[in-house]
Amino acid sequence: MANELKRLEEVRAEIETEKKRLAELRASASELRRQGAAVVDDESRHSIDEIRAQLVELDDALLLQQVGIYEYHHPLENADAYRDRLADVRERIKTRVRSKEAVLASDMFSYNNSLARGRKMTSDLAKLMLRAYNAEADNCVRSLRAGTVATAKKRLDASVQTIATLGSMMEMRISPEYHSLRVEEIELTADYLMKVQEEREQAREERERLREERKAEQELAAERERLNKERTHYLNALQSLRTQGKSAEAADLEARLGEIDKAIELNDYRAANIRAGYVYVISNIGAFGKDVVKIGLTRRLEPLDRIRELGDASVPFPFDVHALYFSDDAVTLENELHTAFGDRRLNQVNLRREFFFATPAEVRETLAVKVGNLLEFAEAPEATQYFQSHGRWPDRLQ
Repeated sequence: MANELKRLEEVRAEIETEKKRLAELRASASELRRQGAAVVDDESRHSIDEIRAQLVELDDALLLQQVGIYEYHHPLENADAYRDRLADVRERIKTRVRSKEAVLASDMFSYNNSLARGRKMTSDLAKLMLRAYNAEADNCVRSLRAGTVATAKKRLDASVQTIATLGSMMEMRISPEYHSLRVEEIELTADYLMKVQEEREQAREERERLREERKAEQELAAERERLNKERTHYLNALQSLRTQGKSAEAADLEARLGEIDKAIELNDYRAANIRAGYVYVISNIGAFGKDVVKIGLTRRLEPLDRIRELGDASVPFPFDVHALYFSDDAVTLENELHTAFGDRRLNQVNLRREFFFATPAEVRETLAVKVGNLLEFAEAPEATQYFQSHGRWPDRLQ
């Protein structure tokens, strides 16, 4: 009995000792968690930063903002030159694939102690890796946009790194020369797409310019014909009055003929001088907001006809005219105004677009410096349809 009591006391003592050790361990664990939290936070932040750096941005709108104005990687003259260069690069890509120079790998890898089997496995895996790489490269080319070139190259670089990691046992990797060719293909494709877009825009604007020139020529020719008929009519009437001896009435007709002759002279001058025309300053607050103006020129006989055409169905409201100024060299005057407000262009890429962040008053000051006093200038836009419509818009749009 005494031995059993002794043994029970020993067990109780061991339990108390273990309880103390457990409490100490719990306290140590709590301290370690507290100390490790800060380390984990720092490591987590570092890991997150690394992950973010590896992510590929796919938002086209954001990428276009980040890339800024497009710069050609391989400046060439036109789209045909890019098409020829692309054909050459793609032929070189095919040549490297046919000659098995696209993927590099060790030829000393053995499988089940068999060098032949190892080489067969290496060859099969190389084909699989090249197919995966080419699929990624082709996808990068197909999805290219003006601002996504860097993203496409980053994706392809990541593919190269992944293949090198997966094939490390066989020292397998994409050939740097082959990768360089596929990167060049991406750059040339992006350049080609941009050049095609530019040439289409230029062709469209050239067609518009020629259409405007034809309209101006037709209007001037029609006006010349009308003036000729009117002059012939007055000449006949003048001859009749002179025959009848009505000198007073004949004098009035002679004055009218003088006006017609001046109109014919001006009309012929405008038809012969392609640089003469009207420089206009217009705005459209309902379409572009306030403090935005368009500065352009037209050779049309009636410049307001051109301005009415600009305010057709492509914009919700008609344009308001702030100034119309006839110049013998309207081309130079327009260019000078564009230069004066060049840093305020809405479209910083296509410089043929003539919209500027400027108030009509600012344009008036610049125009007055170049041409002197302006007889007519409307500073505030009338914008009748806009103001009548604005009050009926949904509350969130007002």
